[in-house]
Amino acid sequence: MHRRRQEESRTTTTGTPGTLQQIFDYSARADPYPLYAELRKTPVALQEDGSYVISTYREITDALNDPHLSSDLRNLSPPPPPPEEGATSSFIHMDSPEHDRSRRMVMRHFGPPHTPGLVTGFEGFLTATVGSLIDDVAGKERIDVVDDFAFPLPVTVTCHLLGVPREDEPRFHLWVNDIMNSIEYNPETDPKEKLDKGVQARKDLRQCLGELVEQRHGRPGDGLLSRLANDDGPDGRMADAEIVATARLLLIAGHETVVNLITNGMLTLLRHPQVLQRLRDEPDLVVPLVEELLRYEPPVQIIPWRTAYSDITVADTVIPKGSQIMLMLASGSRDPKRFHDPDRFDPDRHDNQHLGFGSGIHLCFGGPLARLETQIALTELVRRLDRPRLVADPPPYRLSPVLRGPVHLDIEQGDG
Repeated sequence: MHRRRQEESRTTTTGTPGTLQQIFDYSARADPYPLYAELRKTPVALQEDGSYVISTYREITDALNDPHLSSDLRNLSPPPPPPEEGATSSFIHMDSPEHDRSRRMVMRHFGPPHTPGLVTGFEGFLTATVGSLIDDVAGKERIDVVDDFAFPLPVTVTCHLLGVPREDEPRFHLWVNDIMNSIEYNPETDPKEKLDKGVQARKDLRQCLGELVEQRHGRPGDGLLSRLANDDGPDGRMADAEIVATARLLLIAGHETVVNLITNGMLTLLRHPQVLQRLRDEPDLVVPLVEELLRYEPPVQIIPWRTAYSDITVADTVIPKGSQIMLMLASGSRDPKRFHDPDRFDPDRHDNQHLGFGSGIHLCFGGPLARLETQIALTELVRRLDRPRLVADPPPYRLSPVLRGPVHLDIEQGDG
């Protein structure tokens, strides 16, 4: 029965040959959206390796909310090697009920209803941090939005959130930098030292976080590390290794998301000068504008790992138990069956239920903070930079098609 269903799926889900491979090829990084449109012609497409690609809004949303799909990497066949020996997985790689318990424990200290003012309480700190970074580049004729601004911002913010001592922050910046560089490792062109530094940075970061958590026991404070280390809530106390995994998730995954969102946002505004001027004149526009950015140029384009616990049916296609499933979030957010004129950047768009932060139980738990960081960052960049102009369009992009964004975004300002 299983084999017959799989063969039936093969006859109904043969997508455009090579479209997915083209999306993953670096040549498509600057503009993958025409390829996503091609992919959407077959909402659920069987690939040559037996995996399935889902590319349309309704089907992606259904999959993200389907309890028969697993996020646990150990269910992949074959399972990937662990990124670090001895490291504990964060809850984004867990399924219910373990996921639900861990997420509840973290959310008690990260937002409503238990800490409703946490994110809004960061506004003053964020504004000051953003202002300081812009102060450092305001007079320069040429700046790199990534290196000079977007890259350092989220590390500073997350360290403040976690309660990392100020004297330790420089080390965290170096570790995150080495880890990010190793993620972009290209074995054909990069020295092995780049990869080795990333491995060592992961070890050093995990060790330092573990020591900080241990020091927080019995010493309640405002930082997230301290709150988690001393909380005996309804679900019990979170193990130190889980706290470290959560902190690493915020530092690494949260970092990439915010860097890409800010950089994609500035690039989009420079490509739409009328909208940039509107934001300068109407700062409140930034709230719907960031939502439209999350739809139009999302920082997370693809969820490459889901596994079917059992046979499931999506868009009349049977996906057999054990199949790997790839969810094309960026494609779903440009699905014309869900969004009118989806390839137009429109901050006045109504009913903008995009997939920029996913959906379901794994909806990005750092989303509210990422939104606020980006809102303040873009508002201040537009307000304070003097007639900014792109140096190169398209800019050079990161290697990853999953976490997509420019590796550099050079702009000129002033008279030029």
